[in-house]
Amino acid sequence: MSALVHSAGFAEAVATHQHTLNALLQSPELLDIAVQWQFKVPELGEGGACSLFGILADEPYDLTAILGGVTAQSQQLLAKATTVVQYYRQHSQSHWFGVYQARVNPQGERVLVKLAYFGAESRAEFPLTAEFAQISNNSSVGLSGRGRIINDVEAYVASGGEYYTCDPKVQAEACLPVFDEQGEVIGIIDSEAFAKEFFSGQELALLLAVTTTLSAVLA
Repeated sequence: MSALVHSAGFAEAVATHQHTLNALLQSPELLDIAVQWQFKVPELGEGGACSLFGILADEPYDLTAILGGVTAQSQQLLAKATTVVQYYRQHSQSHWFGVYQARVNPQGERVLVKLAYFGAESRAEFPLTAEFAQISNNSSVGLSGRGRIINDVEAYVASGGEYYTCDPKVQAEACLPVFDEQGEVIGIIDSEAFAKEFFSGQELALLLAVTTTLSAVLA
């Protein structure tokens, strides 16, 4: 993995994606991007720890409160996050991808909130607590700032790794932190695939480009 990341071809792929993404995020067409303020979410199990896959809550999740209302700033944030998600979807074979920002919800809890995604319905907020980090890659990465790439979920769980299962078809997952200029974690990206050994080569280059580009978006 280290040799791959430091190869000229890999670095060129990352830089190409970064250049294209930055151009898209500065385009006047950004104003016309359709954003999603509400989305369906799974019911949570007892205690709110686990999502009940395939069983949707009656009420959709609404981003309005946690983003401080429908403002020009929040609209632009969602438009940029949506643009990044659309770009990733066009260039990846992944089956699920989401962009999360670290925020304090209306209940005063620090969480990762999902701004935009594609794929099956999933949890909207992940608590940024040590307790929840024990079962959730998202929360663990959001707290520690250390990315996690699991290219064989079944083997990872069999070896004792804790794993938050939302979609049982997922066989590989990559969760990477997004940092601001001061090195603080301001969000994460999460990508899931239904095939093992998925996150390498061009898929990994795309992930790194997206993650670094989001630093300016989520700050």
